[in-house]
Amino acid sequence: MKLLSRKSITATAATAVLAGLSIAAAPSQAASPAHRGTAAHVDLTNAGLAKLPLTDRHLTRHERRNLAVVLRDYYVAEGSHIDVPTFVDSFAEDGVFNDMVAGRAYRGDALGTVLPYMKGLFSDVHRDLKRITVNGDVISIELSIDGTFDGQLRTPAGVVKGNGNKVAAPTADFWYLHNGKVEQFNCFVGYSKMYSDMGVDFDWAGAVDKH
Repeated sequence: MKLLSRKSITATAATAVLAGLSIAAAPSQAASPAHRGTAAHVDLTNAGLAKLPLTDRHLTRHERRNLAVVLRDYYVAEGSHIDVPTFVDSFAEDGVFNDMVAGRAYRGDALGTVLPYMKGLFSDVHRDLKRITVNGDVISIELSIDGTFDGQLRTPAGVVKGNGNKVAAPTADFWYLHNGKVEQFNCFVGYSKMYSDMGVDFDWAGAVDKH
């Protein structure tokens, strides 16, 4: 496989590839309490909370409602049942999704463009939640974005075709809500690990030759 230069990887990171990964899919933990179509203000039951990797299970009613919004967003972004309108509707009118690593911000209709793209890259993409911390209107989540590279990755150097490799990208998500709507979603994805899993490596020699 032709190696991509560091510059090419960086350029690719600034496109929908990296943006899409940050809101890829629902983990098995989230699928149960956050069903598609669930109202944003539905509380999680104690039984539902018990199944989640929460750092503190003593949540207020307000915090449960916020958590339900976030878990629903993960669920409707899952590869097997993407629901773009529901995801976009969960954001406030001026809500924004920030891909912190690529340095890109997505608002309005652009919030939904990344979901179909991700399904085309990793058709079975989903999230494995490792640790969830809820603090009022702020929800912090440590997770892994998992899937099978069975689609196509378009890069400045050309198209990298899927090879069936399993991907597990370490990720940290930070959600900021107000009145039941997402005002800001900041995502940090371990793209170096993701590309390595896909079989795409940094071309360090090429980068050195250019300096």
